[in-house]
Amino acid sequence: MSVKIDSKIVGYKINNDQNSSSNESSQAATQQPVAPVSNVIQMHETLERPDKLIGSTYKLKTPAVSEHAMYITINDIVLNEGTEHELRRPFEVFINSKNLDHFQWIVALTRIMSAVFRKGGDVTFLVEELRSVFDPRGGYWNKGKYMPSIIAEIGDVIEQHLIEIGMIKTPEMDQHLQDLVNKKKAELSGDTTTEPANTSAESNGGFPENATLCNKCSHKAAVIMDGCVTCLNCGDSKCG
Repeated sequence: MSVKIDSKIVGYKINNDQNSSSNESSQAATQQPVAPVSNVIQMHETLERPDKLIGSTYKLKTPAVSEHAMYITINDIVLNEGTEHELRRPFEVFINSKNLDHFQWIVALTRIMSAVFRKGGDVTFLVEELRSVFDPRGGYWNKGKYMPSIIAEIGDVIEQHLIEIGMIKTPEMDQHLQDLVNKKKAELSGDTTTEPANTSAESNGGFPENATLCNKCSHKAAVIMDGCVTCLNCGDSKCG
């Protein structure tokens, strides 16, 4: 419908009712539907313990400290079993030994670690915390690796378990460095074939007897390779 204007136009005003209604309709059309809340179960401290848990038991023998071995059992809970979100997470830990001299601190340590496991989140920090504990009487060598304390060796066991269940990813050695390390190992093994069996090499974790301590992995596996000190265990090299 047209309207005839007989007088002079002195001002004007735009009606936005139609524009606002069209904008609201377009926004409603482009609005994405709200995704439903995920039913993925995460680890938390109120999670009830199942009647059955899967786990692993590790034997820890420290002849320099005690003649009795420790048996570390770590039980895991499987979250979201049978789905794409399936996870295996540590739930509790137990340490048993015939040596009762360490009974009190073993019970305290296992209860604290179990509480941390059930708390959820990133529990991998426990490994470094345990490794940083040093015995004031001095550490010891075990299978070619220097252990500053029993607690630090328990930390190594925890790390081994977390690697097995996929919570810790082991850094892969560069292929070029891996080839050099393998070549050096082959050369060293070839040099010792004519010599009688050396039990000290076996106690050193299979590394050469004259190897030195690696500051990165604490294994007695650092040798001079092509004029540079290189670890035959982790591949750490002073030459980069």
